[in-house]
Amino acid sequence: MTSIQKATESSAAMRTEKRTMQDYIKKMQGEIKKALPSVLTPERFTRIVLSALSTNPKLQQTTPQSFLGAMMTAAQLGLEPNTPLGQAYLIPFKNKGTLECQFQLGYKGLIDLAYRSGQITVIQAHTVYANDEFSYEFGLDPKLKHVPAKGDRGDPAYFYGIFKTKDGGFGFEVMSVDDVRRHAERFSQAYKSDYSPWKTNFEEMAKKTVLKKALKYAPLKTEFVRGMGTDETVKTEISDDMFSVPNETIEVEGHEVDASTGEVQK
Repeated sequence: MTSIQKATESSAAMRTEKRTMQDYIKKMQGEIKKALPSVLTPERFTRIVLSALSTNPKLQQTTPQSFLGAMMTAAQLGLEPNTPLGQAYLIPFKNKGTLECQFQLGYKGLIDLAYRSGQITVIQAHTVYANDEFSYEFGLDPKLKHVPAKGDRGDPAYFYGIFKTKDGGFGFEVMSVDDVRRHAERFSQAYKSDYSPWKTNFEEMAKKTVLKKALKYAPLKTEFVRGMGTDETVKTEISDDMFSVPNETIEVEGHEVDASTGEVQK
């Protein structure tokens, strides 16, 4: 039995207090160290996770298994959760009546993963404001032009994401503010959560949404696709390969989420 299993199984009867979560994290230092890339030290990652627990006490009430699952997903992706960098988030989420911890990619985290793939040379997302000059068209000769207004730019009107590959290919996607809200309401399991970044960082989450739609057309490696597939997942099993752990089925307004992809089913 691994120390990960021991950490989650030996304390099944313990209460999910902050002290208990800290105890789990301490027992998993070895696994955290093995999972992290060299650019992120175990000490820094542990401090970030403990800070997330302290900042959001609701996380301490989530099940230990789901919290550790979200934590290890962030570690294997090499992303810092719940920091101003906006790379990733650990979110308290009501899953079929149980408060669990959901892992969610951030806008900056998605960009990091895309660049790491080695196939993307440019990836950006921008907000278009009402007074900006903006036009786009799809088809065989797609075009996009955005000239920000020099004075008062007005309120957000559109979001767009673009990418360019190392062989010169490119693509983009455009969504209006209303498009983004409708998409989030329908497909984001944590959209209505009080702790969701949709509540605190709407523009960044909108940029992530439009980038994900644009990247569906990019020729990306399997590793990147697997990383992107961890977005908005709840995992209650721990593995040396968190990508292989299935997402727990989550009920969203009468819909179910595909356990392998995290996609909300119609």
